[in-house]
Amino acid sequence: MQSLHTITDFIRWGASRFSQTGLFFGHGTDNALDEAAALVLFALHLPPDLHQSWFQSRLTGEEREQIIRLIQRRIDERLPVPYLTGEAWFAGMRFSVTPSVLIPRSPMAELIESGFAPWLDATGVGRVLDLCCGSGCIGIATAAYLPGCEVDLVDLSGAAIEISRQNIQQHDLSPRVKLFQSDLFESLPPQQYNLIISNPPYVGVQEMELLPAEYHHEPVMALQAEDEGLEIVKRILNESADFLAPEGVLIVEVGNSAALLQERYPDVPFLWLDFSRGGDGVFLLSAQDLAKYADRFCPASGNSPKRRERVSPDATTSPEC
Repeated sequence: MQSLHTITDFIRWGASRFSQTGLFFGHGTDNALDEAAALVLFALHLPPDLHQSWFQSRLTGEEREQIIRLIQRRIDERLPVPYLTGEAWFAGMRFSVTPSVLIPRSPMAELIESGFAPWLDATGVGRVLDLCCGSGCIGIATAAYLPGCEVDLVDLSGAAIEISRQNIQQHDLSPRVKLFQSDLFESLPPQQYNLIISNPPYVGVQEMELLPAEYHHEPVMALQAEDEGLEIVKRILNESADFLAPEGVLIVEVGNSAALLQERYPDVPFLWLDFSRGGDGVFLLSAQDLAKYADRFCPASGNSPKRRERVSPDATTSPEC
């Protein structure tokens, strides 16, 4: 340790230790070097885009000790970096995170940054609903990139609602972003949205058991769902049509459950989106397609809430299940 003096030294050493101990990377970085850089720069209270001219700066004894402690915790506890730092970056924005919420990492950040083009006209997006919002990153980033829209954030977890509230305040979006603690649409007032977007739980029970240790620090209710991961996704498909404007769209991330979802609904025209920065398993459905295939999404039993009757000047009444 005595031979480590500069920022570069500690990033190199941290990356070597991470590679040696077989950590999993997937909560903001995808490799040991970026993971080490994120922790070292955080410990030094320096920005993630620090200019390279600073990397030969020599560290104080106190700074060295802080970095070593963080790197050792990452190894010993298998804690993802955002839970060690209390922050994560999404769509170029900083969000507060705790183990009460999922760590932001959805490829939908790319959609938000592009204003959802070409799927939506950003100037015509008046209302957005972010279901299963967690930290609020998707809905809050949408509000930031589409300054003309209003956004409702929904989560069942009270702890997630509190983190979302902090992030709304941090980005000064309180006037346009509202919070609802609700089991999906259950406690929402009647409202139509131009966009409903969601990163719901979609990991099956068996798949959950096989995930790397880092994932098991995240809240189970934000990751795991019954019916091989499709329970919540099916409810969203069943209930969304009642809340979508006639020209609205539904965008949902289902990750590795994409193939199973397509198998369950082979005739539904899911549009699977591509991302230039990586990521997959995100589908888009129009309000028209949701209405057209409404009977496919009705639950087989009476265990799920019945669809509400939807009447609008531009749409026919959708059938109840």
